[in-house]
Amino acid sequence: MDANNAFDSDLIHAIFKHIWARRFRERERSDAIDATDAEVALGTSKKNRLASANANALKLSCELLKSFVSEAVQRAAIIAEAEGMDKIEASHLERILPQLLLDF
Repeated sequence: MDANNAFDSDLIHAIFKHIWARRFRERERSDAIDATDAEVALGTSKKNRLASANANALKLSCELLKSFVSEAVQRAAIIAEAEGMDKIEASHLERILPQLLLDF
């Protein structure tokens, strides 16, 4: 893997942590409404803990994102070239996105 073309694993980890924290807060809000006093007091439920990722999982996630983005650009470039355009536009990405998501 070329280090210059890779996603920064610290950035990907920060994005994951942000999403996990948001989901945790949403779950807390919905659980506070539904939970009994005993469950709230304990707070040791596995679903109430923040998630974490190890270094290998982050590396794999970075590789998957790199592969996904490069495939999206390549497919959009083919569509743009077929239309005689030099630049990829949002409409090209919109056209390739459904099949790309199915392929990944």
